[in-house]
Amino acid sequence: MDELTPTTAFRIADLAARQDEAVRIAEKRAVDRQHARGKLTARERIGLLLDAGSFVELDQFARHRCAEFGMDANRPWGDGVVTGHGTVDGRQVCVFSQDFSVFGGSLGEASGEKVLKLMDLAMTIGCPVVGINDSGGARIQEGVVSLAYYAELGRRNSHASGVIPQISMIMGPCAGGAVYAPAITDFTVMVDSTSHMFVTGPDVVHAVTGERVTAQELGGAAVQSEIAGNAHHRAAGEEDAVEWVQTLLGYLPSNNLDAGPEYADDTSPVLTPADLELDQLVPDSPNQTYDMAELIVRLVDDGEFTEVHSAFAPNMICAFGRIQGRSVGIVANQPRHQAGVLDIDASEKAARFVRFCDAFGIPLLTLADVPGYLPGRDQERGGIIRRGAKLIYAYSEATVPKVTVVVRKAYGGGYAVMGSKHLGADVSMAWPTAEIAVMGAEGAVRVLYRRELAALAPEEQEATRRRLTEEYRKRHGGPYLAAERGYVDQVVTPSQTRLQVARALRTLRTKRQTLPSRKHGNIPL
Repeated sequence: MDELTPTTAFRIADLAARQDEAVRIAEKRAVDRQHARGKLTARERIGLLLDAGSFVELDQFARHRCAEFGMDANRPWGDGVVTGHGTVDGRQVCVFSQDFSVFGGSLGEASGEKVLKLMDLAMTIGCPVVGINDSGGARIQEGVVSLAYYAELGRRNSHASGVIPQISMIMGPCAGGAVYAPAITDFTVMVDSTSHMFVTGPDVVHAVTGERVTAQELGGAAVQSEIAGNAHHRAAGEEDAVEWVQTLLGYLPSNNLDAGPEYADDTSPVLTPADLELDQLVPDSPNQTYDMAELIVRLVDDGEFTEVHSAFAPNMICAFGRIQGRSVGIVANQPRHQAGVLDIDASEKAARFVRFCDAFGIPLLTLADVPGYLPGRDQERGGIIRRGAKLIYAYSEATVPKVTVVVRKAYGGGYAVMGSKHLGADVSMAWPTAEIAVMGAEGAVRVLYRRELAALAPEEQEATRRRLTEEYRKRHGGPYLAAERGYVDQVVTPSQTRLQVARALRTLRTKRQTLPSRKHGNIPL
């Protein structure tokens, strides 16, 4: 190849310098505008997320087609979104970050093409995608073209689902058609006070219903994380949101064909003081509560786990942890909230988590302490039958290693649904004090002996009820009848739980299971 002449080299250097200066000025203005709103810029967010110096930007000089759409010819580069790839803790990640300082981060043809191109790259190389959303929505000037790219993006998200992990970070506004892409992704993070997400904004709500509501009241981080359940983590600030995503990625494989990250196993092979504390975890009284998180802390490596959807349906815990250096998904009833009862929200929360873990080969550990399904008119009218069945479907469909521990009680349909042997658990354990029955002993006695008790004198009823309750509990309530039938594989003392769960998961590492051939099932959505 011929060497460049001094004149040509000077022109190239001058052009590059002018381009760099233009970018620098544009970025300075963007920084000022975003910081004034209490937000970081698109590039600052990428810099926080990725390892230093690892970001490779794609399509930096893409611009919108101003002549076709009659837009201002002063066209900034990038067209409202920054796309590229880099690493998080040395592992490959694709990322796009909407730039609110350029056309309000709105989606148009050029920016849409950039995001689709990035999604295609992530699917090709098999790495997670992190989308940082901060956008005014569809670019009105481009009309139906903008809407077309929202639909195209939703299709890409659907095809990538279960193939590569997809994470959405809502760092500002996300409204209208823009909300459906994050809704399809696996995990969504929102920032308190500065982000919101809704299909129709406050002005439209007022025009149609007459109701006055703010953006935060309608779809802020608190609403979406606690009530609607669309956000898996409510971050205190943007740095907190980024840290949570980085932590989450550390548990996940890059794609559905790769094994998850594995760390050194420095756990003790013998009983520890923390193990022995489990023998006193569950209170003697069946009506007294305890914190299931205390059990999880003693089962996972270093006592560390990351909960998802923690503010939504708190009667159900869904979390990632590690056991002997390998990732595991944990599903557990939380007795501190509504006694760990199953309701619509808890069922859907757990079902989606189970399906995610199964899609990416992450073993499941279920910790059951469930009194059954929540009774009531609201639950029945809200569709507890259809929506509760999702959890049955999810466990039945899952082929990853599944280990279940019945901690205290497993009554009625709650026993069956919480990862029971009948839904395909590979190893089912129970503590000696666990109760596995159609219902609690007190309730069973009230049903079975109501006539006998009613015929007794008032002063005899209470003593007789206590005697019958204790007899029923001994005969039907413990784990041994289920163990006789093979529904429980092991009855383990609480202090042995960590060692036995680790051993079971170690045994199941080579598990192979396939389901009947089909296009797809029909989960009761």
